[in-house]
Amino acid sequence: MLSLDIEQIWGYLDMMAECPFRSRFPGAIEMHERMLTCLCEAGVSATWFVVGGMALEGSDGPRDLRLEGLPAEWTARIPAGTETTHRLWYRPSFVKLLAEAEQMQEIGLHCGLTHLIWTGDGVSRSVAERELEEGVRALAQAHAPPRSFSFGREQEVYYDLLPAHGIRCYRGRTAGLGHRLGPTLPGAVVRMYDEIRCATPPPVWPLETLPGLWNIPSSMFLYPIAPSRTRVAGLRSRLDRFTRGIEAAARYRGIFHYSLHPENLTESADGFRLFEDMVERLAKARDRGDVEILTVGQAIPSAENQSYASQKQPSNA
Repeated sequence: MLSLDIEQIWGYLDMMAECPFRSRFPGAIEMHERMLTCLCEAGVSATWFVVGGMALEGSDGPRDLRLEGLPAEWTARIPAGTETTHRLWYRPSFVKLLAEAEQMQEIGLHCGLTHLIWTGDGVSRSVAERELEEGVRALAQAHAPPRSFSFGREQEVYYDLLPAHGIRCYRGRTAGLGHRLGPTLPGAVVRMYDEIRCATPPPVWPLETLPGLWNIPSSMFLYPIAPSRTRVAGLRSRLDRFTRGIEAAARYRGIFHYSLHPENLTESADGFRLFEDMVERLAKARDRGDVEILTVGQAIPSAENQSYASQKQPSNA
């Protein structure tokens, strides 16, 4: 199972402006289409969690009525414009490509309309619901009503809002100690150590958080591939761990749920080739009959017909 968080600069709204973003992630816009082509050619379906704002034909920026009720300090940075004038923000043409792809691609919702972090300061339940409601509406108007969801920066809260707005499943927090420790120094050390030793990502199984709402956690996220990271943990480890994840899922009859931000692939000249190699290995495992490739939403019907309560997940070896 592959899931991709499609956010462009929305995901960095509180961190950087457009120029630093372009400098850090050169070719971020083009990377999405290259990845889609790669998946379609391999006959692989993925789940693309899209920030709702990207599906808009345009907006009036902070004055846009769809942003009413969201924190002013958050929306103040959103520019008025269209895809023609602000491609880092608005990409309805790409959402259309996803919806019409020859190989089916699932379109889910990432965060909501603006990538607002639901656990952030000043974000109440009603604010989170506004963000979610407008995000669902934006994708629905782009003919891609979402049934799956991913939280921004894995900050989970207000689960009951999801089924109330048509969401049946979400990607839960990444398994493993390094991610449970979060953005802390100990967490960073554990994540780097796992990468250096090529630790096998743990298989996961669907969990019913609420009646009719399923959590399919991520087994692992792509470890960053910027030069500062690859000097310590070489690029090869990403592919080796990906392969081990596939093998572990087949062995334990579980799910290897691999997640990434496409922007991170642009941090290295070898990023796209790394993705191609991953897709190639996944397709070969499928063709051998070792695994089945599902989107996040496709896993739910089978989950509803089975009990996973007795499944014991292997430790992160």
